[in-house]
Amino acid sequence: MNSNIKQTLNIILDKFQSGDIPEAVAYAMFPFSNVPSANWSLLNRMLMLLNETKDARGFKQWNKVNRYVKKSSKASFYIIVPFIKKYADDNEEKLVLRGFGTKPVFRVEDTDGEPLQYEKLEVPDLPLIERAHQWNISIKAVPGNFSYYGYYAPGQKSIAIATSQETVFFHELAHFAHHRIKGDLNTGQDPLQEITAELSAQALSRMVGKSTEDTIGNSYRYISQYADKLKLDVHEACLKVIADTQKVLELIITGEIKGKNQNYKKVA
Repeated sequence: MNSNIKQTLNIILDKFQSGDIPEAVAYAMFPFSNVPSANWSLLNRMLMLLNETKDARGFKQWNKVNRYVKKSSKASFYIIVPFIKKYADDNEEKLVLRGFGTKPVFRVEDTDGEPLQYEKLEVPDLPLIERAHQWNISIKAVPGNFSYYGYYAPGQKSIAIATSQETVFFHELAHFAHHRIKGDLNTGQDPLQEITAELSAQALSRMVGKSTEDTIGNSYRYISQYADKLKLDVHEACLKVIADTQKVLELIITGEIKGKNQNYKKVA
């Protein structure tokens, strides 16, 4: 086996043992739409995230956007690429997979040059953003790809939003608060966690005086799809998470977690 392929696969196996793979898979499902890695395989996107970056490209790809690999930098990691050979058969061109190899790529953090398009996006002035700043959460605007409007990355303590809609930010902020309360969250799109976050988002919109006329329908449909997975109706599903939702709202509004003795403990 090619030594680079073996080394690359060993990274994956090591991460399986450490438990990092589920989180990497979840984030790999949401690639930026305007970067080359959006077209990579899930395996290669996982490798990119496990190497602590959301944008990695080959040497020439960086040069095309007027960014250049820093002097003396070596390949950040290798992605696995197929070797395809064309041949003619009865005047018809066919493609045959001949095997796999590796390609060196460099993280955006290992390059210098002109700002990238997604680096120019600005985070809007969002209600409760000061709470995120207080908790040292990194907030960034990203280009969406119609598969998501935002995401929360607990391992990187960051929230990414692809819309100026406040409820999206509230949803991701609620995930962070829920994480702080429980100590950890299930990886992936856990139905109860998603319902808690969306119910909290709608409540927060009302609490800060924002209109919910344009979002209440979407929220209902969002909660409904997860309620179906639990074989509950929307009302039953919301009642099931109402206690956690109350704790999430208290933490976001007050900055404190209410203890069993009804005193409050401050969350830094």
